[in-house]
Amino acid sequence: MDRGAVTRRHELSDAEWELVRSLLPRPVLGRPRLDDRRVLDGIVWKFRTGVARRDVPERYGSWASLHIRFRRWAADGTFERMLQAAQA
Repeated sequence: MDRGAVTRRHELSDAEWELVRSLLPRPVLGRPRLDDRRVLDGIVWKFRTGVARRDVPERYGSWASLHIRFRRWAADGTFERMLQAAQA
């Protein structure tokens, strides 16, 4: 995704993305999936704004895809690793 010089208010900054990028699980073989940064920005946007997941803007992908990825990353400890990296 071409982000240009603009970072939206509720999205990850480039520095935040660099911190968590290597902590995300690698995609498994199969059909191509949505870009991890785009999905993570959607998840972050949802929690920072407090909207219902069905109201997340389409630019982040479908709300169902975001929810599935959120649940997968929560279950496999991805968010816990992100928190530990941020605290270090």
